[in-house]
Amino acid sequence: MLDNSLWIKIALCVLCGTIVGVERQKHKKPIDARTSILICLGTMIFIYLAGQMDGEKDSTRVLGQVVSGIGFLGAGAIINRQGLVVGMTSASVVWVLAAIGSAIGVGQYLVGVAISVVTLAVLMGSHWLESRMPGS
Repeated sequence: MLDNSLWIKIALCVLCGTIVGVERQKHKKPIDARTSILICLGTMIFIYLAGQMDGEKDSTRVLGQVVSGIGFLGAGAIINRQGLVVGMTSASVVWVLAAIGSAIGVGQYLVGVAISVVTLAVLMGSHWLESRMPGS
């Protein structure tokens, strides 16, 4: 049976993943809302499960492994096209989504929501600035 705190974490991961993912989807980026939600959820559940294990509880080890694993996933978003490296923002978004899921997983709900809002502001603000730069 799932306890109420897990349902809250699941709902927050869906909300935070949607906040970031819809912006990415709007700009036709590979990290869409569905992917963003799943990255947040997956990360949160690994952190949650680490805290639920009997015996020695070293959640920092699980967190460290999540960071390593998510780096691999983010690397998949980076490609080299005709000498230009593209996908760095998508890889960075993957990294931040995992951080959001981690924050929610350890019960830092406001941190997860705040970082989602800040990430959305950075992404939207950079689009706005880029559209006003000469030569854009």
